[in-house]
Amino acid sequence: MVTQVKTAKEDLRELATAVVKRAMELGATAAEAVAREGSEFSVVVRMDEVETLKEAGARALGVRVFVGQQAASTSTSDLSPQGVEQLVGGALELARVTSADPMGGLPPAELLGQIPGELALYFDDVYSLSNEERIAQARRAERAALACDSRLVNSDGGSFDASVGSKVLANSHGFVGQYRSSYCSITAAPIASDKAGSMQRDYWYSAARSLAKLDPPEEVGRIAAQRTLRRLGARKIKTRKAPIVFDRQTSASLLDHIFDAVNGDAIYRHASFLAGRLGQKVFGANLTVIDDGTTPGGFGTRPFDGEGVPTRRTTVIENGELKSYLLNSYTAKKLNLATTGNASRGLAGTPGIGNGNFFVQPGEKSQEEIIAGVKQGLLVTEFLGFGVNMVTGDFSRGASGLWIENGELAYPVEEITVAGNLAEMFGNLAEIGSDLIWRGSLACPTLRIEGMTIAGE
Repeated sequence: MVTQVKTAKEDLRELATAVVKRAMELGATAAEAVAREGSEFSVVVRMDEVETLKEAGARALGVRVFVGQQAASTSTSDLSPQGVEQLVGGALELARVTSADPMGGLPPAELLGQIPGELALYFDDVYSLSNEERIAQARRAERAALACDSRLVNSDGGSFDASVGSKVLANSHGFVGQYRSSYCSITAAPIASDKAGSMQRDYWYSAARSLAKLDPPEEVGRIAAQRTLRRLGARKIKTRKAPIVFDRQTSASLLDHIFDAVNGDAIYRHASFLAGRLGQKVFGANLTVIDDGTTPGGFGTRPFDGEGVPTRRTTVIENGELKSYLLNSYTAKKLNLATTGNASRGLAGTPGIGNGNFFVQPGEKSQEEIIAGVKQGLLVTEFLGFGVNMVTGDFSRGASGLWIENGELAYPVEEITVAGNLAEMFGNLAEIGSDLIWRGSLACPTLRIEGMTIAGE
């Protein structure tokens, strides 16, 4: 019988290994277990009053078992001996009635391991503040935003979030890996009104693994205010073709589509416009895209992936050439390739594909220099809705931003749609900015793309 977990670090490890052992005793031919625990805090302050506050802690366990080529997974937050026994037994019962999949299974033992050394994923200071101090951080961000201008009359809130967690992965090949991580963020989202009563909203935020690396709340609020105020007086424009500059937020959204296109699941299902294009020139020669799960302190850094394979640095696009897909062991088998250490999984279910620190190699010009080179065009600062066909690469999304006239930002623009094709868009990449800043596991500098359609009036 598996014994109940008692304390944090050592017992998570003991629990995961004991669950794997129990699954093998009950007839599994292979098994893996994930044990997690964590604490999180979140507060939203609106107009100086606490609107929502959440503080929670949780422990949970997941197991995936194989009976020959049949597999199933289950999860639970009941870590009593009876709950764990039911978890393992239930997974085995499910596995015996599922269809066989010859491509399934754990990665070979020789592929398993983890990155050595300090990866700077966990910092104690994230949980060093009292609840009153955390609430004060959110208040300071909101107050700073609203104090910038009398036209800032309302707010969607200021927020402060903090979380810490531990994860253990163990499997029947003898692999046991463990790491801790931390995260914190501050956000402000003011609302502005002009004389005509038109309302606009925008936001800004700072995120880090360490409290010491967060931007001051006042800086977050100030930038949020600037972004909101510049949207007042937005106009519609006529349909046309023009150069489009995408700021870091919207260019990161474009890069996310590239991640979807090189995702091994989409590739083997032929659901991506990049399927069958490995080794070919697919984008402009100035584009290099890298996935790196090894960068110390990165939001996408892990010592091992969701299957226990060490994470790594993978060049996905190099000078426009498709060098690699992102794969877990299952999609690698499907494509007769090797895993890239990009398996991602929750407590239950089969592993999917996740990115490490996924980014576009930056260029040399600042955003201001890129904008200065545009005679007439558009700076896109926000996307609205979704409209991307990953099979064809066709792209069409609602947007808002700022019109560029003679190299300067002239006036805000709204109720438009920008459209093109991802292959053509990244093939017509005229400029890549130098402003690569990390606020998540995916980052992209400012991009200027030629020849896109702006649909307006």
